Amino acid sequence: MTIELITQILTDVFVTTMMILLPILGASLVIGIMISIFQAATSIQEMTLTFVPKIVITSIVVIVMLPFIAEKLISLTTRLFQQFGSVLK
Repeated sequence: MTIELITQILTDVFVTTMMILLPILGASLVIGIMISIFQAATSIQEMTLTFVPKIVITSIVVIVMLPFIAEKLISLTTRLFQQFGSVLK
């Protein structure tokens, strides 16, 4: 196993992880900013006002993105097993 192969594998894993997490974190960030603006405009400082919508939106995004997430993880796993097979030969 060479350094280049290890670097390629780690790069693939990190890129796939970012591709999976960015839409989920982005939706949570947008909702958080919108709720913060609403709280600042209305002077309502309720903790559940920020927590509950973020959980709901994050859950919806994960459910909607599940086929995409599964496809990316299956693709990564297939590539890794193919690379491991070539290393063992």
